[in-house]
Amino acid sequence: MRKIDLTDFRVATSETARDINRRIALNLVRRHQPISRAQLSRRSGLQRSTVSAIIGQLIDEGWVTEGASRPAGRGRRPRFLHLNVERAGILAVDLRPGTTRLALGGLDARFVMQTSWPTPAAPAEFFKEVVRTFSAFKSAHREIVYEGVGVSVAGRVDSSGRLVFAPNLGWPAVDLRRELEAAVGLPVSVENAANACALAELWFGRHADDVKHLVAVTVSEGIGVGLLLNGQLIHGHDAMAGEFGHVTLVENGLPCRCGKRGCWEQYASNTAAVRHYRQLAVAAADGGSGGAPTISDIFRLADAGDARAVETVERMAHYLGVGLAPVITGLAPQVVVIVGEVTAAWNRVGPIVERIIQERTLPMVEPQIVPTDPATQPRLRGAVTLVVQQHFGAPAVA
Repeated sequence: MRKIDLTDFRVATSETARDINRRIALNLVRRHQPISRAQLSRRSGLQRSTVSAIIGQLIDEGWVTEGASRPAGRGRRPRFLHLNVERAGILAVDLRPGTTRLALGGLDARFVMQTSWPTPAAPAEFFKEVVRTFSAFKSAHREIVYEGVGVSVAGRVDSSGRLVFAPNLGWPAVDLRRELEAAVGLPVSVENAANACALAELWFGRHADDVKHLVAVTVSEGIGVGLLLNGQLIHGHDAMAGEFGHVTLVENGLPCRCGKRGCWEQYASNTAAVRHYRQLAVAAADGGSGGAPTISDIFRLADAGDARAVETVERMAHYLGVGLAPVITGLAPQVVVIVGEVTAAWNRVGPIVERIIQERTLPMVEPQIVPTDPATQPRLRGAVTLVVQQHFGAPAVA
């Protein structure tokens, strides 16, 4: 149980209790739909009159709908409640070096349309592109009520929504939340991509019901780690918790964009794998096959038996396991979720990662290592979750 901070707190009011009861009811509808008022009362422990009042308000606001009745023997037939997933639209933004992806999602983290464009070199151009894309989405779906914008970003963001550390993105510090809210006229939530992916697993993942200790690892241009411990997202001082990608793995190793040397992401990221493959090609004096490869190209070449690609993928897997081992030993998560293109090659990467982890961690610490399905688009789903939790998560009280 968290200690109450007596230097910064708010007392609970009757409005707080009503807000909590409302969110409990809304979440029970979301998790157990279709559900009747009587079932909702039994599951929540709330009086039927309280449930009726809450549901009446939620129906009036469009969050909940009443579906068809089901036969229930003698007596009055109950009418079943459903979450109105088509009511709310959420603009999800996945901001990465190289490419930015935008999608229009619903409360169930399903997407009705999406697009992508090259990430601009300057934040001002990024804001203009977001406005242009959002206008196109609204024109295509005028019936949707837009609840907010969620931004998953390859960098660290402080509590005010300001980007404070993004060496791979190459942008200066910028107040993403304030600038986007001014541009699109909607509430904006901004979070580190790995944190957002961890939240998405908590809300929509396969382990949503029974996992309270989870680590999400994003493997892309760099490596990000999101920490979900005791069911709470951990930000640390100045929102810098989880920067394991910039922990020194190799003493006096390769230089990193953060200014240090030997960082984990210089050995286990997509960027590191592509660089290593090209170095092997140069050393072989044949330049490789067909120009600069992408990480997906390298995985395909490895499957086709290309020796350089096989060496590159195995090296990437080795260092991924080496970096994960101290994270697992120190935090003892139940589940480690892997996000990124590397999951497409998990049949080759996974066994190496798990072997390294077994060799380097305590025998009683055995988390489940889970590669995410790229079809679920974890980063975009994480961006949607940032907005969903504003309505369904616990209210901010002391």
